[in-house]
Amino acid sequence: MQSLSESIRTALLTADPREKAMATRKLVRDWRLGRLAWDFGAPMPDRPARPDKPELLPPNRMPKRGRGGSDRARIALWHSLAHIEFVAIDLALDMAGRFGEQRGRDFVDDFLTVAADEAMHYAIIARHLARMGAAYGDLPAHDGLWQSAEATAHDVAARLAIVPMVLEARGLDVTPATLERVRAGGDEAGARILERILADEIRHVRYGCDHFAKVACELGDSAEKLWQMLVTRYFRGNVKPPFNDSARESAGLSRKAYEALASRA
Repeated sequence: MQSLSESIRTALLTADPREKAMATRKLVRDWRLGRLAWDFGAPMPDRPARPDKPELLPPNRMPKRGRGGSDRARIALWHSLAHIEFVAIDLALDMAGRFGEQRGRDFVDDFLTVAADEAMHYAIIARHLARMGAAYGDLPAHDGLWQSAEATAHDVAARLAIVPMVLEARGLDVTPATLERVRAGGDEAGARILERILADEIRHVRYGCDHFAKVACELGDSAEKLWQMLVTRYFRGNVKPPFNDSARESAGLSRKAYEALASRA
């Protein structure tokens, strides 16, 4: 029987986006059906495999999307969303593979569920791009998301604090406005995609919050204070408004904690 860690490592080292999404969904299905052994002997790679395209640039070198409503701007928006979801597959897989043995089966189940969701998100966005005559890789993309994983590879609390509780939480803030802009532009299919992603991301952030709270309790720390300390130490940026307070509340984020960080920034 193949080990869980071997399957995760294989998916992480799959460069082709479509094949990575398919490999991820297969490994999650195999895990749920009991076809993978609880074995973490295969190490996680320092960096996942990436396709030749898109070209990865620092965030400050990314080109402007163009005027709102233009074909160029619409393609640039959906290309950026495809990139976020593609990297999110790797972030969830690495979370399960790197910290799963330490944190147990509930942790692995939750973050493999996240990985399967992100693979599905990537696939439906890629199809939406194709209907526009474009494909993932046609435009440059930024490399900032994986940098957060590299900075927190040694500490599950730090990884939970940054990836679901800052990066994915930011998606809760910006997606409603993007959804309305897409719908106002007449793209109802795109709006439905974003509605599905927003609902899933609330659940993903909730997983992060729940597991972070367990880690904080084990350490004898206040979850709010530990989160603020770890974000200050490891996040290259600011936690800043506007916040989608209702979605954040549904996800279990502490309004007191994130507003305190925002006020410091």
